[in-house]
Amino acid sequence: QVQLVESGGGLVQAGGSLRLSCAASGRTFSTYVLGWFRQAPGKEREFVASIGRSGGNSNYADSVKGRFTISRDNAKNTVYLQMNSLKPEDTAVYYCAADRLPPSGLRGGPAEYGYWGQGTQVTVSS
Repeated sequence: QVQLVESGGGLVQAGGSLRLSCAASGRTFSTYVLGWFRQAPGKEREFVASIGRSGGNSNYADSVKGRFTISRDNAKNTVYLQMNSLKPEDTAVYYCAADRLPPSGLRGGPAEYGYWGQGTQVTVSS
């Protein structure tokens, strides 16, 4: 099992940056594929980015490609999401998620992840 705790959300103006962190418990962090998802009011939870166990591979939603970067530090049991050039449409609650074997790998959707954090709010003002 793994427990996840996100931090780093907040209010930022359009064009600004934020860095989200997700700290995990347990000794087996490096065995999990990790993902970031987001959910805006009235919308379904959607994929943002994912990263493989060693950090060598990653995948991004088209809407954030070139603006967001996912990374992980297995020594610190932490995954990050660096968000640059933020837009008002990026406003959402952001969740980190973990699973040892998402059936679709780095393209897996929310249903393929078994462990979730509590979420952190990101609000981008225009």
